[in-house]
Amino acid sequence: MKKLIAMILALAMVFALCACGQSSTPAAAPAGDAAASDAADKPTYHFQIGYNTVEDSVRGEMAKAFKEYIESASDGRMTIDIFPAATLGDEQQMVEMVKLESLDFTLPGVTALSNVNSNFGSYSLPFLSDNYDQAHALLDGEYGDVLKGLAIDSGYKIVGWGDLGSVQITNNVRPINSLADMKGINMRCPNEEVSLATFQALGCVTTTLAFSELYLGLSQGVVDGQYNPIDAIYQNSFTEVQDYLAVVNIYIYGIAMIMNNSKFDSMSAEDQQIILDGAAKAQEVSREYCATADADYMQKVIDENCFKEITYPDTAEFKEAVASVYDNYLPSCDPRIVEAINASRGQ
Repeated sequence: MKKLIAMILALAMVFALCACGQSSTPAAAPAGDAAASDAADKPTYHFQIGYNTVEDSVRGEMAKAFKEYIESASDGRMTIDIFPAATLGDEQQMVEMVKLESLDFTLPGVTALSNVNSNFGSYSLPFLSDNYDQAHALLDGEYGDVLKGLAIDSGYKIVGWGDLGSVQITNNVRPINSLADMKGINMRCPNEEVSLATFQALGCVTTTLAFSELYLGLSQGVVDGQYNPIDAIYQNSFTEVQDYLAVVNIYIYGIAMIMNNSKFDSMSAEDQQIILDGAAKAQEVSREYCATADADYMQKVIDENCFKEITYPDTAEFKEAVASVYDNYLPSCDPRIVEAINASRGQ
């Protein structure tokens, strides 16, 4: 028994000595191998990005562009797996997963972050932007910088923006030729204050549903209508379960590419720049996509007779009806947000 104990102690000492002899510092490399040694010293990352729309969408194009850029720019030190179509959870769930660091990146609508900070809801104020140039001026200017700062305060890093499209309304009740035709339609809304207030001001009944539940909700009559960019309406087959399309351009939707702020801060300046440059490439791709998608997909739904009727109502009375949304919402916003919005609207 004593011999056995002695052997165990001896082995333990050998292992301890071996462990002490190991070093986390690599041996000096020959000059010709310096570059390879430097690369080996840099951290590697295996990221995941999730989003709630189908792969064949502007979010899908953004994710692919981001993946291609960062994997190339990092010489393969960064890799990324893409999870479309709410595979990992709905939009709000993925936003929360980023905060908990169980997901690296996601692509929520800008206004989906209103549940993180209410100021983000300002981007869905109805008829805020008349065109993409006006929308880009907001996000690329002081307004966007303020939102980025507010996101950091809540634990998120907005690494870039993206376009999502100009928003139209569909329903199964009646063609929309005037504001009066909106009355009583049960409209699906995300759980966002400004969106709910907008459609209530237009005379609708509102029901909150996650985007991933929307097709089923429309097909089963849980809701009568919905609103989205025309490419999303087509790509997600809402044309199969909706009869009437009203072209109103009530919003120009945007995307925020987000990651956990602490994780971003933990990265080297070089790796942070790779992420930011990759997000800038994704933003560029989204803007190129949306520059033609609205017209292209509108022509698709016309050519394929996707709706019983398409209408183009005069939106003047719509704008008058939703003026109260601005009056009720803006006083609670950060003064810098209010100033930027008023400047954008020429006020």
